Amino acid sequence: MKSINDYEIKPRDVADKSEAHSIEKAIRLALDVETQALRLNTQTFNRNKYKTVKRLDDYDELKGEARSIKEKSIRELPELIAVLTKKIESRGGKVFLARTGREASEYVRDVCLNHGARLVVKSKSITSEEIGLNHELEKAGVEVAETDLAEFILQVSGEQPSHIVAPAIHRSRETISELFRRSFKMDRALETGEELTEFARLILRNKFLSADVGISGANLIAAEEGTILLVESEGNIRLTTQLPAVHVAVAGVEKIIRSKKDFGVFIELLASSGTGQALTSYTNILEPPLETPILNLNGRDDSKREFHLVLVDNGRMAIRDDEELNEALYCVRCSACMNSCANFQAVGGHAFGGECYTGGIGGAWTLATTGSLAKASFAELCTGCSRCVPNCPVRIDIPRLNSVIKERLIKTAGGPSLQQRFFGHFSELGKLASLVPAAANFATNFPAMRRLMESAAGIDRRRAIPRFAKKTLAKEYEGYRRNKKGGPRSGVSLAKTVLFADVFTNYNNPNVGMAVVRAFDKLGIPIRLSAVLDDGRGLQSQGMLAQAKRRAIRAAQYLSQLIDEGNDVIVAEPSVLSMFRRDYASLLGDAELSGKIELHSFDPIEYLEKLRLDGKLDVIGHLSVSSHADRRIFYHAHCQLKTIGAGSVAAEFFRRLGFNVDVSDVECCGMAGSFGYKKKFYDVSKRVGDDLMGQINKTLSDDRSAILLASGTSCREQIGGGMQKGVLHPIEFLESMLP
Repeated sequence: MKSINDYEIKPRDVADKSEAHSIEKAIRLALDVETQALRLNTQTFNRNKYKTVKRLDDYDELKGEARSIKEKSIRELPELIAVLTKKIESRGGKVFLARTGREASEYVRDVCLNHGARLVVKSKSITSEEIGLNHELEKAGVEVAETDLAEFILQVSGEQPSHIVAPAIHRSRETISELFRRSFKMDRALETGEELTEFARLILRNKFLSADVGISGANLIAAEEGTILLVESEGNIRLTTQLPAVHVAVAGVEKIIRSKKDFGVFIELLASSGTGQALTSYTNILEPPLETPILNLNGRDDSKREFHLVLVDNGRMAIRDDEELNEALYCVRCSACMNSCANFQAVGGHAFGGECYTGGIGGAWTLATTGSLAKASFAELCTGCSRCVPNCPVRIDIPRLNSVIKERLIKTAGGPSLQQRFFGHFSELGKLASLVPAAANFATNFPAMRRLMESAAGIDRRRAIPRFAKKTLAKEYEGYRRNKKGGPRSGVSLAKTVLFADVFTNYNNPNVGMAVVRAFDKLGIPIRLSAVLDDGRGLQSQGMLAQAKRRAIRAAQYLSQLIDEGNDVIVAEPSVLSMFRRDYASLLGDAELSGKIELHSFDPIEYLEKLRLDGKLDVIGHLSVSSHADRRIFYHAHCQLKTIGAGSVAAEFFRRLGFNVDVSDVECCGMAGSFGYKKKFYDVSKRVGDDLMGQINKTLSDDRSAILLASGTSCREQIGGGMQKGVLHPIEFLESMLP
C-alpha cells in the first residue's frame, strides 16, 4: 500500500474555458452546483469585512492614502522598474522583465531546468495562473505542487480558481472530502475540516522537504529597498520562499511601489477588506536573496541561495496608457469587490470570470492580459449596482470600467443590439406609451408579444412588465396644482425644492412622485415639479456611454440652473440620485458642475432628516405617533442608495416615529434595473433575490401585517413579484400617515 508521501498531484486542466462555453451555459452550471457554499463563504467574508473596518477609525483615510500611493506608483512605473532592477541586482539577484506571459513562463521554466529541478513548490499566485506557468513547467517534466490549501484542492480536482483570495470558495467541506476520497482512493472519509487539513498537510509537508525550487507571487514590491511583501494565512509561503535554495517570485509590474514605508497602509487594508481579519496570520517582508542557511533537506548540495524576480508586463503597460481603463492597475487583489457583489455571490468566478481573473474587476484585467474583448464579455454580469465601490480599498470605480468594456463590445459588434436600444432608450418608449397607456400595457403583456420580445430582444417572458400609468407624473402634478387652492402650506425658513421628474417616476410610478409632492405640501416645504428629463442612466447601464454623456450634460445644465435659483433637488428614484451624486463626476468630466449637483440633490426621506437635523422641521409633530407604536416594517434599501451613504436613513427615520424596523442585509435585490428582465440573466436575478425573500418571509412569519418598504423601482418589482404583496416607497407610506 502507498504511503501518504507517495501521492502525486496531477496536472491541472488548463484548457481555455472561454473557447467552449457561453456565459449562459456557465451561469446554468454555476447555479446548479456552486451556489450554496459560494454564497455562504462570500457573504461570511463580506459580513466580517464590515465588522472589521468599523474598528478602523482611519479607514477612509487609509483608503485615500492607498489610492494616492497606487496612482503615483503607476504614473512613475518605468522609473520604478529601473530602480527596483538596480537594487535587486546589487544584492546578487536577477530581474527579468517579461513583455508577454509566454516570455515569463519560459524564463521560469529555464531557471528550473538549469537547476535540474524535478519538483517545484508554489504558493498562491494569480499572476502565475495568468501566464500558464504550471502548464509550462509540467510540459518540461517538472512537477508542480500547489501549497496553498485551496489551490491544492483545485489542483487535485483539475479546476480553475473561482476567486482571487479563496480559489476554492465554491466548494463545500463535503465535496472536498469526496474529492479526496475519490482521488486518493482512501477507505476512510475525511469528515471534518481538521481532518481534511491534516491530510493535505501530510502530503504537502513532504513536497516542501523535497522541493528544488520555490515559486511565489508578491502582494507588493518596494523599488527603493528591493523588498517583497507577502501576506498569507497558512505559513506555506514561508516554507516556499525559505526551504529551497532557489526562489523565483513572479509579479505583475503594477505591484511595484516606491518604498517599503508604505507597506503598512496595505497591510492594514488587505486582510480587513478581503476576509475581514484585522491582520493575516503571517506577514512576510523579504529582501532576497536571503542570507539564511540552506538546509538541503531535498538531498541536494546547494551552497548558495539564488533569487529571480520575474516582472510581468503582458498588457499592463498598454492599459497604463488607456485613460479609461488604467484605474484597474490600482487593484491590490483583496477580493472585496467579489465578496460584496450579489451576482458573484450567486454564480462565482467560473461564470463571472474569464480564463484567470474573476468578478467585477476581472473584465478589465482579462482585456488587459489577453487583448481580447470577447473574453472580457462576462463584464455584462456587472449590473452597475455599485456596491463594490465603497468596499474597494483603493476606490476603483469598477462599474465604470465595465461600462467602458460594454461600450467597446458594442463598437466591435457594429452598434447596440435591439435589447440595448430598448432599455437604453426607455425614455422615448415611455413617451410614446404614455400617449396610449392602455394599449401599450395590453400589447406588452399579450402572450404573443411577450414571445416576440423574448426572441427578438431577449426580454424574458417570465418577468412581469411594469405597467405604464394612466397619467404621467407631469399630468398628475398639473391637475393636482390646478385643483389645490393656495398651493403648499407656508414653510418657515425652509428652502425651495424641486422634485426631479425622472423617466421611471414620470411614466411608471407617478404615485411615488405625487406622494413626495403631497408629503412636502403637508409638511410646509415649498416644492414644484421639474421638466421631464432623461438623466442618462439607462444608456449608461447598457454601455452606450457617448449618448449617456449627452443626456447627462443636458440634465446637469438644467439642474445647475434650478440650484442657482435657490432650489434643492429631490429625487425619488435612487438609481437617478446615484447618477447625480456619483456617476456624473466621471460622466460629465466637470468637477465643479458635478460637485454642485451632488451637494444639492437628495432622497426625499433623507431631505426631511436634513431639515430635522438643521432644526427646521419636526415630522413627529405632524403625526399621531402613539398609534404606530410596535408596528412592524421591513425595509430594503436600494443598492446605490447605500453606496451614496443614504441607505440607512429611512430605517432610522421610521424607528424615530415609533416603528419596529427590520432591514435587509443583502447587497442588492437582484433585479438591478434592466438586468432582471434579460433572459440571459433572469435566473441569476431570481437566485440573488432568494436571500431577500427569505428575510422578508421571516418578518412576515412573525407579523403578517408588517409593511414592506423599498426605495427603488426595480426593488419593488422584485419583491412584489416574489412575495405577491404590495410594496411601498418610504415616502408613500409617510404621506399616507400625514393628515
